[in-house]
Parts: sequence; C-alpha cells; structure tokens
Amino acid sequence: MNFSIEKEVFLKGLARVQGIVEKKNTIPILANVLIEAEKDQIRLTATDLEVGMKAAYPADITESGRITVSAKKLFEIIKELPEKEISFSAKENCWIEIRCGKSLFNVVGLSAEEFPYFPQIEKEQFFQISGTILKDMIEKTSFSMSTDESKYNLNGIFLQALEDKDRQVLRFVATDSHRLSLIQTPLDCSHVEPLTKGVIFPRKGVMELRKIAEEGEEEVSLGFMDNNAVVKKAQTVIVMRLVDGEFPDYNRVVPRNNTLKATIPRDEFLHALRRMAILSSEKSKGVKIDFQENMLTLSSSNPEFGDAREDFEIEYREEELSIGFNARYLIDILGSLNAEKVNLALRDQLSPGLITPEEDNDYLAVIMPMRL
Repeated sequence: MNFSIEKEVFLKGLARVQGIVEKKNTIPILANVLIEAEKDQIRLTATDLEVGMKAAYPADITESGRITVSAKKLFEIIKELPEKEISFSAKENCWIEIRCGKSLFNVVGLSAEEFPYFPQIEKEQFFQISGTILKDMIEKTSFSMSTDESKYNLNGIFLQALEDKDRQVLRFVATDSHRLSLIQTPLDCSHVEPLTKGVIFPRKGVMELRKIAEEGEEEVSLGFMDNNAVVKKAQTVIVMRLVDGEFPDYNRVVPRNNTLKATIPRDEFLHALRRMAILSSEKSKGVKIDFQENMLTLSSSNPEFGDAREDFEIEYREEELSIGFNARYLIDILGSLNAEKVNLALRDQLSPGLITPEEDNDYLAVIMPMRL
C-alpha cells in the first residue's frame, strides 16, 4: 500500500477516531485504526466493539491496500510533522514507513485481517435531522446522563418518536435519577419502527453523535440495523450498539401539579448560583433558595470556609417557601438554555422542581430537592 495525503486532512481524520479506539487495550487490535487505500481516497475505521466509525478522505493512491496501526501513536506523529504532504507506505511484515519533508518514521503495524468486521450499511430505515437541531438536543440533555455503570439503562439518551399535541415529534430524554431533562422537536419518524418503541443511545455514542452534528450544516441521517444505530453524514458512518435495557417511565417523574410558580431571569440566576456554589459543601453542592413575594434569596454555607447569600427580584406571588437544590445540577440546566427567563414550578420543599424556558414548550427539566 502506498499513498500521499495532505497533513491537515490526515490529521483531521485521525483526530476524529481518537475518542473511539479502545483505551484499556484488552484486545491490542482495538487500539489500532484500520487504513484502507483505494481509488482516490483512504478510509479510516476504528471500533471498540460498542461504537465504530468509518470515514473517507481524499488522497493520492499509488498502490491500494489495507493495514492497521496504533491510532494514538500515528496521531501523535502526524501532529508534529511539518505542514507538507505526507507519504505513507506499508511494507513487508506489517511495517509502515511515513515520510514528510526530512522526517522519516518506521512504525510497527498489525495485519488488517485481525481487525473486527465493520457492517455493510444498505437497507436501513433512515430519517434526516438538521445537524444544528441535533447538536442542540444533545447539549440540552446529555448532562443528565448517568455515570453510574450499575445503572446501565440510564447511561445514555432515550430517543422516541411519538405524537404530542396533534403533531409528530422526536423526543430525547436523559436522567440520572437526581435530575431529568427532556427536549423534543417536530419531526415525523413514525416510519422508523425502533423509534416508535424507543431506543437508548450509549453515552460514548452520544458523544460521537454530538461531534458529527457539530461538523458543518449538512443534515445527519439516522437509522437502525439489528440492535445497532447507524449515523451517516457526508463521508462518515458511525455504528453504535444500542443499550439493551428498559428506560424507566419518565412520564411518572414529570410533576403535573406544581402550583407555586416563579419566573426568574436566567442569566442572573445562573451567575448567582455559580457564586453561591463556591461556598457550598464540597460533597453535596447544596444551595438554599428562599422564595418571598417577588424576591429570591440564595444562600450557601461551608463550615470550613464560611457562608454567602444573595437576593434579587423575580416574579413570584405565591406563599413563602424554602427549598434546597444541588447547585451543579441547576447550573447544568440553566447553562444549556438561552432563554431570557425561566419558569421554576414547585409544590413544596420535598417535591421535585420543574424548570421550563418561559417561551418554549418543547423543553423541560426536573430536579430533585435536597435536605439542607
């Protein structure tokens, strides 16, 4: 195999697979990237057996072929090479020669025959979604994914196609049992059978989906094959194994009768929470919120460092109430929104709070209170 390629193009391709290659090195080949040269392009493939990616990049091919090499080492080498064309060739016994300017590297590779099979994508039911909308939906839900490995069915985002208020929508839901975030967008995916039942995208797959959504304005195609989700955009294909588990009935968690409603300036609330969090307990990150007529008071204390309080005007005409929340959870929610004002609906100091942007009915977040 022999090809030459622009450094910038090669580096971009190798950077994209770094998040996918297996870091634990339980199977050595999974730390490698498969490089295939054919016609006028190279294809880079990486997998950890849960999430796999294949992408094509333009190159000048003089001899086609396939080889695998350490994805991390190759990326580090290419990153430090001068801004010139790179010559890449595979020699006998899986050795690889890399030339660029006056630099010469000889690197040990592994046979492409050992690399796991990457499925052929042909007959899947696909639907299209704007990359901008997809990125926004992930940003507004991904922070609520659980990081507890024992709660494997919460380690991702739940996607579902359903009818809501006489329109077809695609809904994303994530929860870690302390908070829940839900966003939906008008989109008819009723022809995609797995989505009507609902599927769970794994955490690692969600992160790769977010990266692909951020790359340019083109639409992203999503489809399903066996127990895998397939993502296509331009010359890139991602295949991820769906989480095999039942997502909890999130509708039971969303409060329906929170009658104490406050309308709060989002930016002011967010920055005040960040200030209060500095002196909150290191472990619980708890802040106390006191509601009085048209006034909100935030306070936090830490026996080791001291205490803090801040108050500002809000729209609130209900009974007085004191409630505690994890400041980090509130900051995550408010930081993902761009509304000028948010509504916080409460029932009492022991029931979950409901946060919604003032003029957006397609997003909500639920947050559990804490005793302070």
